[in-house]
Amino acid sequence: MQASSKKEWFPQVAVFNVPQEAAMAFPHLQQPSFLLASLKADSVNKPFAQRCQDLAKVIEDFPAKELHAIFPWLVESIFGSLDGVLVGWNLRCLQGRVSPVEYSIAMEFLDPGGPMMKLVYKLQAEDYKFDFPVSYLPGPVKASIQERVLPDSPLYHNKVQFPPTGGLGLNLALNPFEYYMFFFALSLITQKPLPGTLHIRTSDCAYFILVDRYLSWFLPTEGSVLPALSSSPGGPNPSPAPRTPTMPFASYGLHHTSLLKRHISHQTSVNADPASHEIWRSETLLQVFVEMWLHHYSLEMYQKMQSPHAKESFTPTEEHVLVVRLLLKHLHAFSNSLKPEQVSPSTHSHATSPLEEFKRAAVPRFVQQKLYLFLQHCFGHWPLDASFRAVLEMWLSYLQPWRYAPEKQAQSSDCQARCVSERWAPFVQENLLMYTKLFVGFLSRALRTDLVSPKNALMVFRVAKVFAQPNLAEMIQKGEQLFLEPELVIPHRQHRLFTAPTFTGSFLSSWPPAVTDASFKVKSHVYSLEGQDCKYTPMFGPEVRTLVLRLAQLITQAKQTAKSISDQCGESTAGRPFLSWLGFCSTDTNGSYAANDLDEMGQDSVRKTDEYLEKALEYLCQMFRLSEAQLTQLTLALGTTQDENGKKQLPDCVVGEDGLILTPLGRYQIINGLRRFDIEYQGDSELQPIRSYEIASLVRVLFRLSSAINRRFAGPMAALCSRADFLGSFCRYHLTEPGLADRHLLSPVARGCAARRPRGPRLSLRFLGSYRTLLSLLLAFFVASLFCIGPLPCALLLVLGYLLYAVAMTLLTERSKLHHL
Repeated sequence: MQASSKKEWFPQVAVFNVPQEAAMAFPHLQQPSFLLASLKADSVNKPFAQRCQDLAKVIEDFPAKELHAIFPWLVESIFGSLDGVLVGWNLRCLQGRVSPVEYSIAMEFLDPGGPMMKLVYKLQAEDYKFDFPVSYLPGPVKASIQERVLPDSPLYHNKVQFPPTGGLGLNLALNPFEYYMFFFALSLITQKPLPGTLHIRTSDCAYFILVDRYLSWFLPTEGSVLPALSSSPGGPNPSPAPRTPTMPFASYGLHHTSLLKRHISHQTSVNADPASHEIWRSETLLQVFVEMWLHHYSLEMYQKMQSPHAKESFTPTEEHVLVVRLLLKHLHAFSNSLKPEQVSPSTHSHATSPLEEFKRAAVPRFVQQKLYLFLQHCFGHWPLDASFRAVLEMWLSYLQPWRYAPEKQAQSSDCQARCVSERWAPFVQENLLMYTKLFVGFLSRALRTDLVSPKNALMVFRVAKVFAQPNLAEMIQKGEQLFLEPELVIPHRQHRLFTAPTFTGSFLSSWPPAVTDASFKVKSHVYSLEGQDCKYTPMFGPEVRTLVLRLAQLITQAKQTAKSISDQCGESTAGRPFLSWLGFCSTDTNGSYAANDLDEMGQDSVRKTDEYLEKALEYLCQMFRLSEAQLTQLTLALGTTQDENGKKQLPDCVVGEDGLILTPLGRYQIINGLRRFDIEYQGDSELQPIRSYEIASLVRVLFRLSSAINRRFAGPMAALCSRADFLGSFCRYHLTEPGLADRHLLSPVARGCAARRPRGPRLSLRFLGSYRTLLSLLLAFFVASLFCIGPLPCALLLVLGYLLYAVAMTLLTERSKLHHL
């Protein structure tokens, strides 16, 4: 029966009628080689849907002995190669709304209960091992193993295989589940996005949704872990067998064995909780995700990165950060699903299930340290742009585990009055650096960004809103007081782990006695992450308060800048003549300086910026108890008041021999977009550079023509402009540059140059070289043709219309001059 199925699925390979005849004729060709060759050929010749259907039937029909040879190839063909050359199924760009058929097939195949997991469990039951090269592991892990120092994560224990003499490199001997998850997690980092996929929404991609499904399946918030899909009914559940290292290691951390080994070694009853047989999958999944996504910076590397000359070893992407945020949100929900009587370690008993113990230990044991180093790197090295929002939201998600607690739904109706419950005080204290030091890191970033930008203003608002939640600031202050409390005896800090809880054998073994000294817990957290000789800066101390006051000043200045830009945009739009859109009036050739994205987003963006900054300032005043008098005094000290016309002042300058010279305060104001100079072209308008909206060759021809006319008729034009009657006013309106004497020259050098170059009356035809002018003329002729008006009558009408407009403008100009006199 088995042979007939093989012949049915791979007829092109079966040379003889029965596969056994092929084996007899070619004893050196084993059946797995036929299977692998056939699948490789199908991957090229068959469509995607047919390939997945064939793979599902092969997994169902073939035994593990023949499937283990295709497993490494299949995993690589799905997730791509570790060096990034082979793309695989490109799950990070596969979306349901773009490719619905391929998306549904891939998700069904890779689902936790799908054919691929059936293959994993089938091979797991036979205890197969697969080599994974150490060279593709994260930097700190790779360096540690290559130095023959065992990493502190139990994920690598009993798995390192040293090569024989002349071998190519170190490998990890992984069971099928570990091998599959290693490739799945690393594909987020090794696979580079293809061209044209930069605007794909990460949350809609197959990879992101698969991560969510795996987390929900293996780290359930309700019930227990689902049992593995065994290849035969009643068959044994697969379990990774421990391996003995071939060479001794020196461990720089505490040795933690896996959950499974701990539980099985203490198994005494055949009627034990079935989840205990499968808890190793939950542990493995979490360890793999944390190691592959977060463990790119060690404590030693983090200390080196504080140097400005240090070179980055790994740069995460925005997609990477979004996936890590998904992991953190699920871990909070997973940990908060503990039963009330099992939240505290003091209530621990042997009747507690392994899953419940894992929920309690998951975040502090596996995530905290690596996440802290990851966030520290992002805060210090991420570009100062709006993409930092992804890092910010990841950080804020970790800081608010109460958002993912079961009681959150009951409080959602009264979100304004909701305050942080005292039950979260231990979490805040044991993650004190996540709140305080990273908040200081955010302040240093915010002081260097343009807060007039709505996206940057939103980030400041989000952080201020989270930290201003009722009772949270008090919890942080209490944690700082506990850390700063003097103690008589400070225990000697172990290498890398100062006072970490001692987990003997496994973190699921008997819990140590509950540490009742909260101060000791906080000190243990800080020293384990920063070292015992660290210099801690209190979040509510004078240094941070000074930074907050500076941020409050910048927020006030940014609000004024946004209002000024909004007023300028409104005035320029309202004051623009209607005929200037048709090119019959002199246009502003000087352009405008866009200091931020407000110019493109309009009044709605200004309103949002003002709302964000106003609320952020209110929250900061609540947190740090800033008075209105303090803000007013600091605002006046920096000179951010507006002048009598309601316009922003120039950057802070002093007048020197060669013009205005910026002071250090003025440079700071320009760099942060708080103030600016009104940049405009002040030279000869005929000689200014050709603009993008002009036809270069036509502008040059018109310049030569107008120059020839001006040389030929310079005398008559001067005589006409010197007349005191209406004809003289009409000629002066067209032949002299309006407003030349009224220009505000900021530099004495430019003023002197302008004085040495008096310009007489002249004709300028440059406006005819503008695309807009030519397009307007063509449009006018086209509209005239619709009313049966020929080109010549249309041209006469245009000239007549312009003459009437010019007469009116001449009268208005002369009247305004008389009014000023």
